[in-house]
Amino acid sequence: MKNDTALNYISKLLNQVPEDWLRLTTHRLDIYNEAAAKTDFLSQFEALFLTKDTSGLHQLPTAYDYIRLGHPLSCVLEWTIAQEVGVSADQVISFSSQTIAIMAILRKNRLDKLPTRIISRQLPDCFDIDRLKNVYDYDFEWLQTNHPESLSPFEGSTIWVEQPDNIAHFESYPNVDFAINFRPVMGSILLMQSKDSTAYVSAIQHVRRRETIAMTPVNCLAVLQEMVGQSAPNEYKAAYAQNKALVQQTLRDITHTTADPLLASSGLSIQYAIMMGLIDEAMQQHPGKAIRFIVPTNCYGGTNDQARRVAACLDPVRIVDLAVDGGSDMVSSLEPVLDQLALEDAIPYIIAEIPTNPRVEVPDMQSLLNTLAKPRQTADGKTAVQAVFILDQTFCPNLNMLGEGALLSDVPSIAYASGSKFPSAGKCTAGYCVANNKAANLLQTIERHLLLCDNAATLHQMAILAEQLPSMLERIEGAYQNTREFVNFIGETLPEANINFVSEELAAQGFTPSVFSMDLPTKGATDAEREAYKRQLNLKLINMMIQAIPQESKFCVSYGQPKGCYWTVPATSTQGTTKEGDKDYIVRVSVSPELDFEKHKQVFNDFVRSL
Repeated sequence: MKNDTALNYISKLLNQVPEDWLRLTTHRLDIYNEAAAKTDFLSQFEALFLTKDTSGLHQLPTAYDYIRLGHPLSCVLEWTIAQEVGVSADQVISFSSQTIAIMAILRKNRLDKLPTRIISRQLPDCFDIDRLKNVYDYDFEWLQTNHPESLSPFEGSTIWVEQPDNIAHFESYPNVDFAINFRPVMGSILLMQSKDSTAYVSAIQHVRRRETIAMTPVNCLAVLQEMVGQSAPNEYKAAYAQNKALVQQTLRDITHTTADPLLASSGLSIQYAIMMGLIDEAMQQHPGKAIRFIVPTNCYGGTNDQARRVAACLDPVRIVDLAVDGGSDMVSSLEPVLDQLALEDAIPYIIAEIPTNPRVEVPDMQSLLNTLAKPRQTADGKTAVQAVFILDQTFCPNLNMLGEGALLSDVPSIAYASGSKFPSAGKCTAGYCVANNKAANLLQTIERHLLLCDNAATLHQMAILAEQLPSMLERIEGAYQNTREFVNFIGETLPEANINFVSEELAAQGFTPSVFSMDLPTKGATDAEREAYKRQLNLKLINMMIQAIPQESKFCVSYGQPKGCYWTVPATSTQGTTKEGDKDYIVRVSVSPELDFEKHKQVFNDFVRSL
């Protein structure tokens, strides 16, 4: 295929970009083939390209389940660059971060025990060599040169890092395995040049899935526009400082905290900064001690997976499993774990969702506080290091958990949330974290790692948060009221279903999620038959809803949306990396402040009559 032919097609395509390519943060799982992520989208995209057709763009399948991992415009950008340089599209990967493209290679080589050589005229300003070596335990050498064409061979990986005027233009140099172009604000693009480097595709994609995000849709569009000679104005830069100030003040008001909140490119981006920042802090304050992250066994798959990936790279870090719901009480499970870690003189960090996902359970908060605040001693009688509680508050970001006199104000606590849910009303992927007064000192170290990874919220994301956050509390209240009504209706219509939702008493305390889950009634002679029937019934209900109400019901893993109703089975989506025995094959429903309730009730009645 000729390069100019591809660029001509892209030039035509840019005038017809589907609106969803720019505005969606999660996609329909019923048109998503996870086994063929990106390739399914690109194969059909190339079919359009070969016929010079742009009218079918809106009918292309979902590229990735979350746009933070990848999306139509990142796929098109990577494909276009691949056409330019003559490689397969999977050899080009774009990042919203300037540095994590480099770190993804360093991570794989750290695990494979391979040396890495980084060559550049300059590195991104945020690239912290000392921390990458001493905290992340990455092994590499950096050589500064203006003559990459004269590089000698190297037994390991050679990365050429460049800040060209055109971020999409790559030069080819001998003895270079990976070329990375970066640009402040925009991010970076990685090109795998050598044959051996293609073995890194999966590992690098997984870093993008768990520790950062793909280059955002608006920035991918800007790069594509530059490639075809169109203007790409940045309309968000001028208002960035004003937007950030508004967002931080709004979050302080909502969370009743005083320290400046940190804003990240996604929920997992802020979680990664929290984990690495706390590890850094532990290494500084308690050198040589073991570091333990206590993680619920069935929590969100990204949380579970990321935590284990961090531990895999760092010898002092281990994961301790914590049973939290579905018959296991968080406090009862946590008490012996903290006692044992105290005896081992380890540094305990606890990651937990409240309410839990997908069972929507809330522990006894006073008992939890007592357990966290309880003084403990090491085996030799010294005072053990107090745990830091890291709260994933994505389900209930409206609840005051950290403010003075609040539920978790007296123990070191950090709360974070995915902005793709309630904070942005599903309009961007940004995330944030706040800390109470007892943990506020930790934010400085966490921010260092947020900046090192170049995972701060983008200009466009900040603009969206500034627009949406002020209405978040109102939207949460409306969504909760609709959820309560739906739960009550289902309880009356199908009393055999086991519905997981907060009680009226918990709601009065401020726990007002808009997500519930349910075990549908099943039948069969054996446990296997009953489980198989239930799973079939789950999909039957979901399919009936999205087929009867396609304008509102969607097979989707998200929640916090302003309209409609989202349906999913957590075991196959949000719990995707959790151990099989800890997964929940139940229906999870996410309700919004605005939907056609009568239609949803009618379809559910039809479902019940079909049983």
